[in-house]
Amino acid sequence: MKMKKLHIVLILMLAFVLGLSGAYVGSKLAQTDQPIEQEEGATNNQSNADRPDTVQPDKLSKVTQTYALIKEHFIEDVEDQKLIEGAIQGMLQVLEDPFTSYMDAETMKSFNEQIESSFEGIGAEVSLTNGVVTIVSPIKDSPAEAAGLRPNDKVLSVDGESIAGLDLNEAVEKIRGEKGSEVVLEIQRTGISESFDVTIVRDEIPVETVYSDMKTADGKKTGIIEIASFSEHTAEEFTTHLNQLEEDGMNGLVIDVRGNPGGILEVVEDILGHFIPSDMPYIQIENPDGTKDKFYSSIEGKKDYPINVLIDEGSASASEILAVAMKEAGYDVIGKTSYGKGTVQKAIPIDEDGSAIKLTFYKWLSPNGKWINEVGVEPTIEVDQPEYYYTSPIDVEEPLQYDQTGEKIKNIQLMLEGLGYNPGRKDGYFNQETEAAVKAFQADEKLTSSGQVDKDTAGRLAEKMIQKVRSGDDDRQLEEALNVLY
Repeated sequence: MKMKKLHIVLILMLAFVLGLSGAYVGSKLAQTDQPIEQEEGATNNQSNADRPDTVQPDKLSKVTQTYALIKEHFIEDVEDQKLIEGAIQGMLQVLEDPFTSYMDAETMKSFNEQIESSFEGIGAEVSLTNGVVTIVSPIKDSPAEAAGLRPNDKVLSVDGESIAGLDLNEAVEKIRGEKGSEVVLEIQRTGISESFDVTIVRDEIPVETVYSDMKTADGKKTGIIEIASFSEHTAEEFTTHLNQLEEDGMNGLVIDVRGNPGGILEVVEDILGHFIPSDMPYIQIENPDGTKDKFYSSIEGKKDYPINVLIDEGSASASEILAVAMKEAGYDVIGKTSYGKGTVQKAIPIDEDGSAIKLTFYKWLSPNGKWINEVGVEPTIEVDQPEYYYTSPIDVEEPLQYDQTGEKIKNIQLMLEGLGYNPGRKDGYFNQETEAAVKAFQADEKLTSSGQVDKDTAGRLAEKMIQKVRSGDDDRQLEEALNVLY
């Protein structure tokens, strides 16, 4: 039997938005639980009567006994709240689930604020991967994106202080901060042997989530809709952009969810409702007992124009729900394999102070029943971006110069080539052609034409490289999406 839309607010929590809150996917699955994002007009507080009753094991007395021993005999005073929160976090850590965590009242407040309008921070999604804080994706037009942070970057330290061993909440507290304040992140990037520092000025991050454009080639008008995240009003924005493109005579559509870290599940439902016909589910939810619930749209057939989807390593959670549903409905998915987040969390209030536990409750599956967790959605057409897309800023202590070798020099050579300066080679050896390319770049940028890469030159290279990537001039993935659409 076909089921209607999900009817509980659930959270497919991917990570935390660095600045306030977390990326989550929410939708309505039952009307009895009221975690985090509610029906309009509902309260965020859950009464004690609403909380589930669980039989407490006899051995739970060990916890209270330990608490009493610490309070009575430990040589220093310890705050009650710290002991209680420590016990909760200890239980959750035993689960070894990166998406299960304790959220104190401040974190919960921040979490709720993020989906409503805007927040302050660096604007990036992170997760805890193998115990290391990892960038899932920078938010479009955020300080994190402007600074060149990339999906899968590892954050090793904050303002010179290691964050090894911290849980995700603790790490986020150190990274987020007020608009105008500065934070220095030590980053380890895949393929780069040495870590490097990135200085970011925190800002207000607006929750503007949908952007569109129309490209015309060979008499065909192709609409491009980019979804930066799935927030409270994204479905309405998407529908507005889609309707306008259709009114303007669009012949085909590209949906771009690259770098989109996720969002509210109900929003993805509404967007998929434009494209996935009612003869197949757009998602399945697997319950703890192994039973599966399927959910369907109400449309009779597909659009009368071709559509494809763009994804990359920063596409996660709700983005993957959209991408895999479109893929299994027969649409092309282009780019790189996505992040791989296939579990469902609910945030359950546990105290009147507003604190909550975010706990994994379900798996979500593709329309055909595939679980993409830790695997990701594979594109039907795999396309790499140019090499310079994967370069990183260079931290220069002593100038780099002729006849030296190393990863930093290889990175510089890739940047130079991407900016149109021929370094002669890209293997990390600073030869005479690389020196000439550096001099040419310095002359164009009105820097001292020494041929050596000092701090100023390295900083300008990184700045120009970020501008080049953000311009999309050599966006091979989008180019391929446009080429194969018709």
